[in-house]
Amino acid sequence: MKKLPIGIQTFSKIIEGDFVYVDKTPIALELIQEGGYYFLSRPRRFGKSLFLDTLKDIFEGKKELFKGLAIYDRWDWEDQYPVLRVSLGSGVEKDINQLFPRLRWILQKAEKDLKINSELENPVECFQDLILTAYEKYGKKVVILIDEYDKPILDNITDSEVARQMRDAMKNFYAVIKDNDAYIRFVFITGVSKFSKMNLFSGLNNLEDITLNARYGNICGYTHDDLLTVFKEHLEGADMEKVRLWYNGYNYFGERVYNPFDILLFISNSHDYRNYWWSTGNPSFLLDMLKTRNYFIPHLEHFTASEEILDTFDVDHIELIALLWQTGYLTIQEKMQSVFGVKYKLTIPNNEIQISLNSLFITYLTTQTAEKLRYQESVLDMLLGENLDGLKEALYTLFAAIPYSNFTNNKLLEYEGYYASVVYAYLASLGMRVIPEEITNLGRIDLTLQYEDKVFIIEFKLSEKVTGNALKQIKEKRYYEKYQSYENIYLIGIEFSREQRNIIGYEWERFENK
Repeated sequence: MKKLPIGIQTFSKIIEGDFVYVDKTPIALELIQEGGYYFLSRPRRFGKSLFLDTLKDIFEGKKELFKGLAIYDRWDWEDQYPVLRVSLGSGVEKDINQLFPRLRWILQKAEKDLKINSELENPVECFQDLILTAYEKYGKKVVILIDEYDKPILDNITDSEVARQMRDAMKNFYAVIKDNDAYIRFVFITGVSKFSKMNLFSGLNNLEDITLNARYGNICGYTHDDLLTVFKEHLEGADMEKVRLWYNGYNYFGERVYNPFDILLFISNSHDYRNYWWSTGNPSFLLDMLKTRNYFIPHLEHFTASEEILDTFDVDHIELIALLWQTGYLTIQEKMQSVFGVKYKLTIPNNEIQISLNSLFITYLTTQTAEKLRYQESVLDMLLGENLDGLKEALYTLFAAIPYSNFTNNKLLEYEGYYASVVYAYLASLGMRVIPEEITNLGRIDLTLQYEDKVFIIEFKLSEKVTGNALKQIKEKRYYEKYQSYENIYLIGIEFSREQRNIIGYEWERFENK
């Protein structure tokens, strides 16, 4: 049984060390034969660095590493090129005074690889010098591979002034590529975010964004078929449908893919279902951005975005939806064509992200941390036991524990949005299917919760006295009709008081499906 390449981003180390490798060389060959300038955005730990390293070894003609892989008999291994690789993945630079020495240090590694010495200290001038000198020394056009191109900017994204300085500095650095097109054979740039070409790659008109190109949809990540074949021995005995629900779901218009990091750690931890990828990241930027505006949480997880929103991203104009998508907390559920152009319906990719992201939203909405698990368990127990009276008490208790400061100056309190957001986040953090604002032929259901053979239809109202209008609306508009195939249907009306900051009215009925 081959070893697991956990954290290994070097292609030669995987091959020579007899680690598991999912063959991405057919895609690499296609890109190389096209011979263009490419840009790829994928979330962290998705295999971008490994793909770049694979490209490097192909261009350098290291044929022996590719024996048994798809590219082995399809590439002229004598056709070798000088490769200039720039990796910005390590280190954190807090200002441009730290960035410039860092860039120069990175280029020193490229000098060693190319066996070239540059006397120029300015990183922009050095970058250009390396391209020209490599071209002259080897008599071949240069291959440029840039990994994590956006990291200096993203590391400072919550400090707009520093982020702007980083962006402008990196723009000057990348402009070298445009100015030296005559000496370049191939360019591949990877990162997490998709910064606007206009603001970061100005003038690089031949840079093709393949992030959502279906031909390259599986360029990174593992498909379910990869798990059933390449990882067959490692996943023996695993419930593959449960694995799919927990970790699959990222959609780039090829087959939906898994984040490799999740699968490797899932196998390494004896098939234990945990939040592997989430726990290695630092989503603090989400909380910082959430605090700047009052977001209706259910909308964030079920958003329809224009192509412009997903593509227009810069430090001067940050769309939280675009950032959630680019960083892997949302994925594309459906692509739609309209008179206004392409639209994308976004969704949570899998159980891992649904549970983790909504747990973060609970913290944002309620500041509940230590007691959060107790409330989650209480709500779950009431739902699984179909104890709807107990559910009222569980919800009342958790709202009573929310500090007063969380309610003040919150625009969502102008309607039931804040209360609905809290309930939604708690329910979604349980891993159940929660559908907000579901449209029927007679109206819009505030919240629908589906679990096994049960469906809970919930309506919220904001009032200073008990009216019974929440449950009444469910019944009058027959929201239950589309769920009559379910064995157990529960109708729940909840009324909140802005003054009391809690539930004042709560009614429920079990719908008798006749």
